[in-house]
Amino acid sequence: MQITAIEKRRKFFSALFLDGEFAANIDTETLLKSGLKLGQSISEEEFEELKQASDARRANEKALYLLEYRSHSKKELIDKIRRTTTLEAAEAAADRMEELGLVDDEDFARRYAAELLNRKGFSVSRTVYELTHKGIDRDLAQELAEELADDPEEKIRAIIERKYLRHLDDEKGIRRTVNALQRLGYRYEQIRPVLDDFLEHGLED
Repeated sequence: MQITAIEKRRKFFSALFLDGEFAANIDTETLLKSGLKLGQSISEEEFEELKQASDARRANEKALYLLEYRSHSKKELIDKIRRTTTLEAAEAAADRMEELGLVDDEDFARRYAAELLNRKGFSVSRTVYELTHKGIDRDLAQELAEELADDPEEKIRAIIERKYLRHLDDEKGIRRTVNALQRLGYRYEQIRPVLDDFLEHGLED
């Protein structure tokens, strides 16, 4: 195969044409390092190696960009990288970030669980669901959520006092409060005793 054209594209890519037809978008830096030039012949094996090197560079750059913005679980990082490159390159980049200490699922899970429990007011079960959705092992997610969580009744009470106390003066407001707490992951049998206590005593204070 002969390189018949190389055209610069946006975002640091170059379009590579072989035998008069478009072959692939290659990372420009990877292409420059390869030493390949217009009119030069390239074998199928060399072309595949070039694409793999381009994918690897793009995947690593994407990983570093994402991690500069915020921490990610390994699965989350792979899922985002593979939108612009191959799964193999995404997994290799995530492995590399893990080797460098830039990806640590346990540390990510601990900090994310604390955010969900404290800032968003999620229950243990909702927190576990969100962590496993990010690719965190379920046993680890359960352990961390239980370790970091407050007593559920105390948490429900705090949420009601902060956001829903004014809604407890009619049936519609009570239903709205229950629904909101259930969306946070609390069970009705956890909500009802706290709500009953507010309805009996809390509104009089």
